[in-house]
Amino acid sequence: MLLSAYPELPGGVILCIDNDQSILECERAFLECFGYTVLTASSGRRGLELASIHSVDVVILDYFMLTTNGRHVAIELRRLSPQAPIILLTERLGVPDQTLNLVDALVVTDRLASQLLPTIAHLRGCAKIPQPSYDA
Repeated sequence: MLLSAYPELPGGVILCIDNDQSILECERAFLECFGYTVLTASSGRRGLELASIHSVDVVILDYFMLTTNGRHVAIELRRLSPQAPIILLTERLGVPDQTLNLVDALVVTDRLASQLLPTIAHLRGCAKIPQPSYDA
């Protein structure tokens, strides 16, 4: 897809960090339909490596991961990419305030499809939400 043919698409690079590979693949496919370049990491450590070598526009971070939690990764992301907004994904509410204070938005996993794009658009200051492109 040529972004110039779709001026309403904001584009940009999104880093998704989640230990669940199926969620990462769903996020990638979904966001790529809207013109985003998506980097995926199946661990906090790998996500931090990617954030240290790529300029990212938004980070989508799972709170509950196997070897760490989103709080530790968010602290390091703020150091590596202070300009990149962080969206914290969680399966349930009850994320500690000290973690919520490190991120820019919270999206509950079962509302991912309906809340993710509006949240990204809001954080990036986009006037409207992009429409998907189904070009091969």
